[in-house]
Amino acid sequence: MKHSILKLSLLSSAILLTACVTSSPTGRNQVLLFDGAEMADLGAKSFAELKTQEKINQDPKVNTYVQCVSKQITDTLGKQPDFDQWEVVVFDSEQVNAFALPGGKIGVYTGLLQVAKNQDQLAAVIGHEIAHVQANHSNERLSSSQITGYGTQIAQTAIGTTEYADMGMAALGLGVQYGITMPYGRAQESEADIVGLHLMNDAGFDAQESIALWRNMAIASGGSEPMEFLSTHPSNETRINNLSDELKKLTKSSKQHPNCSM
Repeated sequence: MKHSILKLSLLSSAILLTACVTSSPTGRNQVLLFDGAEMADLGAKSFAELKTQEKINQDPKVNTYVQCVSKQITDTLGKQPDFDQWEVVVFDSEQVNAFALPGGKIGVYTGLLQVAKNQDQLAAVIGHEIAHVQANHSNERLSSSQITGYGTQIAQTAIGTTEYADMGMAALGLGVQYGITMPYGRAQESEADIVGLHLMNDAGFDAQESIALWRNMAIASGGSEPMEFLSTHPSNETRINNLSDELKKLTKSSKQHPNCSM
């Protein structure tokens, strides 16, 4: 058993040593096991699969509006190293949601347009989602899951078949779930808020509208958001406070305010 533990420990150490350790846009250290091309390919394949499962909106006005807001932001990023162009798709769904994937894929659900009341509020959401991509959060999450997998193997070997195995693994599972492998942890969400705020501002949108957007989100949730400790997102109050603090440091872009309308 000791030999197995040693082998797994060495394997985990080798993964960490060969990983790319970088700093996120806000200076937070990240361990990235995958290169940009791998993540772009994964994002493209996932997006293609999603388009076969979800209903795609065909309204020209809605699509032109969402694409206009998205393009204003993506144009500020310049040429990307791992894909040629951004693809924006609007999905018919009551979900109040949007996402961006590595490989330049952006999805917006029509339900979001009921809560993001204007182009600036929509830009706050799209900027936030693009920030996840720019900050390598998918890579970071996938890398953490990979490393966690090896860590779990070590723990399983160490626990063995004692009567406490189930209890021990349950406790470890809870720690893993809320500490590492939950989709986009609170640190990543807060980081995407800040980076996304700068992205929308650089594109000429009114960054102050990000506050109004998250207030709308709070109203839309009906006050039913989960406890912050067990949530992948910061609480609405925390999010608004963080954005308010960052807005005080922000220098308004000289770029003309976009004119995207529906």
